[in-house]
Amino acid sequence: MKKTDTTPLWVFLAFSSIETRKGALILLWSSLAFSFYCVPWAMYFNGDGWVSKLFLIDDWSWFAMMLPMAAWYWLSLRWIDKNSNW
Repeated sequence: MKKTDTTPLWVFLAFSSIETRKGALILLWSSLAFSFYCVPWAMYFNGDGWVSKLFLIDDWSWFAMMLPMAAWYWLSLRWIDKNSNW
């Protein structure tokens, strides 16, 4: 992404090494997928042993970190789509 004079710093930092809109969408969707993975599913499926082996996270701290990051990427992508081009 090219930084112009009108690009805010928070948008530039989100996609500083991303060159295309497709790359930004891949980053956004992967962060949403990891946010979904970071839900502590083992707390809700106590009887299933495979759930606790597949989903190793047992608290909400990772989800609390991943969800704002996904929102930041989404808002940055929205700003770029409205104000400039890739």
